[in-house]
Amino acid sequence: MEDGYQNRTAFIKGAKDIAKEVKRQAAKKVGRSVDRMSDEYSKRSYSRFEEDDDDDYPMQGSQDGGYYRGDSQAANDDEGGHSDSTEGHDEDDEIYEGEYQGIPRADSGKGSLAGGPGSVGAGAQQFRDISVSEAERRKDQEELAQQYETILQECGHGKFQWSLYFVLGLALMADGVEIFVVGFVLPSAEKDMCLSEPNKSMLGLIVYFGMMVGAFLWGALADRIGRRQSLLISLSINSIFSFFSSFVQGYSTFLFCRLLSGVGIGGSIPIVFSYYSEFLSQEKRGEHLSWLCMFWMIGGIYASAMAWAIIPHYGWSFQMGSAYQFHSWRVFVLVCAFPSVAAIAALNAMPESPRFYLENGKHDEGWMVLKQVHDTNMRAKGYPERVFSVTTIKTVKQMDELVDVGTDTPAWQRYRLKIMSLSQQIRNNILACFRPEYKRTTFMLMAVWFSMSFSYYGLTVWFPDMIKYIQKQEYESRTKTFTKERVEHVTFNFTLENQVHRQGYYFNDKFLNLKMKSMVFEDSVFEECYFEDITSTHTFFRNCTFIASLFYNTDLFKYRLVNCKLVNSTFLHNKEGCMLDFSDDFNNAYMIYFVNFLGTLAVLPGNIVSALLMDKIGRLRMLAGSSVISCVSCFFLMFGNTESGMIALLCLFGGISIASWNALDVITVELYPSDKRTTAFGFLNALCKLAAVLGISIFQSFVGITKAVPILFAAGALAAGSFLATKLPETRGQHVLGVIDSLLEEYI
Repeated sequence: MEDGYQNRTAFIKGAKDIAKEVKRQAAKKVGRSVDRMSDEYSKRSYSRFEEDDDDDYPMQGSQDGGYYRGDSQAANDDEGGHSDSTEGHDEDDEIYEGEYQGIPRADSGKGSLAGGPGSVGAGAQQFRDISVSEAERRKDQEELAQQYETILQECGHGKFQWSLYFVLGLALMADGVEIFVVGFVLPSAEKDMCLSEPNKSMLGLIVYFGMMVGAFLWGALADRIGRRQSLLISLSINSIFSFFSSFVQGYSTFLFCRLLSGVGIGGSIPIVFSYYSEFLSQEKRGEHLSWLCMFWMIGGIYASAMAWAIIPHYGWSFQMGSAYQFHSWRVFVLVCAFPSVAAIAALNAMPESPRFYLENGKHDEGWMVLKQVHDTNMRAKGYPERVFSVTTIKTVKQMDELVDVGTDTPAWQRYRLKIMSLSQQIRNNILACFRPEYKRTTFMLMAVWFSMSFSYYGLTVWFPDMIKYIQKQEYESRTKTFTKERVEHVTFNFTLENQVHRQGYYFNDKFLNLKMKSMVFEDSVFEECYFEDITSTHTFFRNCTFIASLFYNTDLFKYRLVNCKLVNSTFLHNKEGCMLDFSDDFNNAYMIYFVNFLGTLAVLPGNIVSALLMDKIGRLRMLAGSSVISCVSCFFLMFGNTESGMIALLCLFGGISIASWNALDVITVELYPSDKRTTAFGFLNALCKLAAVLGISIFQSFVGITKAVPILFAAGALAAGSFLATKLPETRGQHVLGVIDSLLEEYI
């Protein structure tokens, strides 16, 4: 290898010496203009000479581009100041530097953006009619799509795709964790932050608002700055604000951190599926995208397990006075950021999507990534001698015009112009999703995404709330009632729970070091009683009279004394802190973790079935069939009158509906070309989160009132979604642009 490198270096230096000698001889015979023409001719001659002798002097380079950088340095030492960059230097009057590392010249339609003297063709190209340019760009995309599929088949499916599978799986796992974090910490965080019911509802919904903004923002950016770069930025934002949210003390700052954490993680789903699909051939795409969905399930299991293992352990906490507290639930929030951090670390070792490079005219970068995929897979399969045979790849003509703002322009103004330009490009991409060839598909997908999200998220939140309601009813059914009792000279030093006392008389009684849980005293008299070190939840005194009684170190605040009379009674050293009622029953918290764990685990069979059948029966049959079965299963909810029955129905609904989600993810990826894919996916996923907020808000309002309305809403939405899904085009075994052409013909 080293000998070949030295021979090749000597060859290049010799060729350059010859070229210099030709230039020197020409300069002696003619003037400057002729000299410049001879210089260009010598360069072209040298380039052709190098291409003709390429077989005799093979150029071998490493995948990471290190060999190419060494050659560039050698060239710089010889002539000085020659650029290492290969992008934008492939004009006919220059040596194509990419050839030094074995990269073939791009078969590109990339045109010149600036013309010099005599560049009449460039000027005509610059002012060409927009419709003609778009037609040429579309033709380039069609050629690239066909060639790209052939290249992916040559690269094969192997070690590289599986490595990327686990890396992107971590990002999807982080999204699954984010959904459950707030729900798991609320039973503990509500005490530390003294959260009222409206505050708890807002905290539960703020994550969805953040994810809605994030999906729209990062999805659009990924089509402009790249899948990998956008995903790295979004995951970094999620990790940073997840970390901060575990330490902040106030409700407002915690709410703000969870909002920005949601904005960060919102980009994971649209980017991950688009990113991974561009490394998969058509015959593998449906199956392996479905396997990728399993990491969302793993994220839910991870969150449930960590909550179960960490939150109930109050020994995992410390505090500095009364101003700063760090309880176990904050440790849980911190641990939930680990998948996102791990995804960032692993993603740094992965390349950008080659399809993104080629769509943006970056031939060399795209070729190198595809070569890396090919070589990695061939080595893993035991064929290291197989050579990547692709010599040229079609790149798409770029329509964006660069504006030279000049070197004298202030930095802030240059950044402002860049941001404005990027915003305009994103706006154009979003509007492109509603052009005639995409309009029908976009509106259909909007309806399907909205209906499925409205019913799925609404029911998955309604299920736990219904379980809590059933538990509450069962608890209230065990309430003991005491009427007209007379208690004198008795000391109460044990827990009083779930009792109602009416018209009682208590004389010279002591209530010491005890808890009152769900206690109600009505029309009772307390005379010469002593209350010390009392902790109460859901305890009230209504229309009671206190005569010569003393309250010391209690939380029996005035709002617990409803229409009561105080005669010569005193309150000393009341407990400080939140004055709201919270449940301290750990069994309820364990039940939340357990129910979510079972509900998440129940989607495993649906994931496996959808992965195995996605490429066999097609995306539409999977989507419509699963939606219909989910719709039918909704009516079984009428029979869920017990806690165990509701848990079983939750598992059934989740296991069935996951197949339709997997099919919807695959079909959304395949219905849009790669230059609009993440923009469209992000827009639809943002709509999904909006529907989730509406579904959760509406379904929760009917808890304890009626089951019929939520069931009818869910069933109706799923029925509408399954019907509209049948109107979408089948994408199995078809190129994206071929599907779009058929849609455009129908539209016309």
